[in-house]
Amino acid sequence: MALTIVILQLAVCILAFPMYLLHFLDLWNWIGKQWFPYFLARFTVMYNKQMASKKQELFSNLWEFTGPSGKLSLLELGCGTRANFKFYPSRCQVTCVDPNPSFSFLIKSIAQNPHLQFECFIVAAGENMQQVATGSMDVVVCTLMLCLVKNQEQILQEVCRVLRPPCPSPTPGVHSDSRPPSP
Repeated sequence: MALTIVILQLAVCILAFPMYLLHFLDLWNWIGKQWFPYFLARFTVMYNKQMASKKQELFSNLWEFTGPSGKLSLLELGCGTRANFKFYPSRCQVTCVDPNPSFSFLIKSIAQNPHLQFECFIVAAGENMQQVATGSMDVVVCTLMLCLVKNQEQILQEVCRVLRPPCPSPTPGVHSDSRPPSP
């Protein structure tokens, strides 16, 4: 049993060696920013085919969160793969946040989704979205990205900060936009 564990550990080290070498040579970060988007773009196509009906169901009620202005302001975190754009309602005002400035696919996706109004693209980590005003968003969407962030608690605090507070309800305890009251 001990020999099996040693052999498996050796195999993992051999397989991971190229990544360690690239990191040591300070190339891993560059490669990740240049090639990772291409991998994600291909993965997203397959993922959306599998999840299309579920996403349609999940995003079908987004207009219920529209603020007093009558416009739906949506913040997408980790938007580089544009996996959700086609599921958003028409005239939705989308702000995109992604730490990778190399997501050239976003420009192509904007052209493919004329039903959306793209407000801006912010190059920033989700843990530090200071460019997004407090209480300015009706909805925040993050798909397949919480496993990649450095500090999940901090990103969730930022999400709470940028979300618009719930509309006051005429009936105590009932919230018109289906969100629980802020703590």
